[in-house]
Amino acid sequence: MTYLSFLALFLVIPLGMLVASLLIMARQGRPLPGAAPIALLAHVALAVAYTTPWDNYLVATRVWTYDPARVLGVTFGWVPLEEYLFFVLQTLLSGLIALALARRLPTAGVTPGGRPPRTAAALALAAVWLAALLALAASWNPGTYLALELVWALPPIALQVAVGGDVLWRNRRAVLAALLSVTLFLSAADFLAIRTGIWTIDPHQSLNLFIGGALPIEEVVFFLLTNTLVIFGLTLSLAPETWERWGQLKAAFGRRPSVGEGA
Repeated sequence: MTYLSFLALFLVIPLGMLVASLLIMARQGRPLPGAAPIALLAHVALAVAYTTPWDNYLVATRVWTYDPARVLGVTFGWVPLEEYLFFVLQTLLSGLIALALARRLPTAGVTPGGRPPRTAAALALAAVWLAALLALAASWNPGTYLALELVWALPPIALQVAVGGDVLWRNRRAVLAALLSVTLFLSAADFLAIRTGIWTIDPHQSLNLFIGGALPIEEVVFFLLTNTLVIFGLTLSLAPETWERWGQLKAAFGRRPSVGEGA
């Protein structure tokens, strides 16, 4: 199996099925929010822009390597073309699954004291990020891949939680269902890709903890983090509270002290 056939089998075909399902739902009177296509395309652009430098670093330092016989041989920087296609297709898959489930699963509601404080959750993620950064600084080789994942992904996730942790909690049924389903699916696909040799993880830069004897635990973490970025971001971008808070933040920073308001 080549990388291109992997993409067709595990991403393009499921995407086609999702699009068909969403079209059926729209005909049944459950269309997507009008802003959903723009929000999804914006996340595709963000995924490519944010992931490209990080992915190139991992390939350049040989955390990941690819079998030359299983890729087209077209590269941009250090990364094969198929990898960029993966950025796009995974974002579309995660986003469409999240949108489909949001149409089917009701919001959970928020009971008094029942939602985690946004600031506390963001600070907890920041503490994990700092620990990962220290692991990198200490040059702990077996933790390299995991630490690079956490250092790269946790800052935007912490920001998402800080801005809209309550929104995510209110929509937790759809968020969790989308996150678990797409992460498990892509992890299983990744297991097959590694078994067939499409790509390889450097054992010297990995914890060497495997699921099923072949899938490094870092790969599951990778899909969990990347899907979290997309699903959290899409959920928040379609919530009115997010834009209200953004407007309040802009107003606060744009406010100029009037005459008589001393320092």
